[in-house]
Amino acid sequence: MIFQGYDIPSEQRNGGIAVEHAIVKTISLKKQYKTGTQTVAALDGVDFEVKEREFVSIIGKSGCGKSTLLHMLGGLDKPDSGTVVVDGMNLSEMDEEELALFRRRKAGFVFQQYNLIPDLDVCDNITFPLKLDGVRPDEGLVGELLSSLHIADKAQMFPAMLSGGEQQRVAIARALAARPAIILADEPTGSLDTLASHDVIGLLKVMAKKYQQTLIVVTHDLDIAQMADRIVRLKDGKLWNGGGFYAGK
Repeated sequence: MIFQGYDIPSEQRNGGIAVEHAIVKTISLKKQYKTGTQTVAALDGVDFEVKEREFVSIIGKSGCGKSTLLHMLGGLDKPDSGTVVVDGMNLSEMDEEELALFRRRKAGFVFQQYNLIPDLDVCDNITFPLKLDGVRPDEGLVGELLSSLHIADKAQMFPAMLSGGEQQRVAIARALAARPAIILADEPTGSLDTLASHDVIGLLKVMAKKYQQTLIVVTHDLDIAQMADRIVRLKDGKLWNGGGFYAGK
């Protein structure tokens, strides 16, 4: 079983696709949106692959398809055609219930907006998704996350009492608390200044490596992108540079 208490058929978990050493793989991914009378190809035949424990940044101009691709990888949206495989599971063939389970247990999300619950303190914000899923939080892991992200002294504070950088650290801890296979971050530093941005991405990179997780970050900031192991560029819904280029090369 991939999910505790919920069995996804084995043929659906691999979808007949050999993922080899890739934890993320898309094949001929297409997605179109209609804006008025026009049809825009957000993704136009994207073949994309990420190795296990790799840190990949996706760059490109606004509207190039970066966030759309990330949403496909996280099961937040479905493609018009093509295949998405994450950790051996074919998301393209899952129904809504299976996708909801996947999002809760296999993917950790960090967005530009922190999406913290105002009436819950830091610790409860981190553990709330787990409790909602009927999973008992690992108190040792939560304590370790608080310490590693330098917010242990903020554990009993509410979001309004924190800076933007501190709130984003809470969001990172929340994403890591379920021990997901992949971490997906969509413009996670968009609301932060330069210093806080580098601090947050640096911590996100360290934490993903510490817990042996795959990290994919969408950003328009080249300085942030260069902190990744590999940089992938999207333009007009298509993947450029083949499989991307390695930062610093």
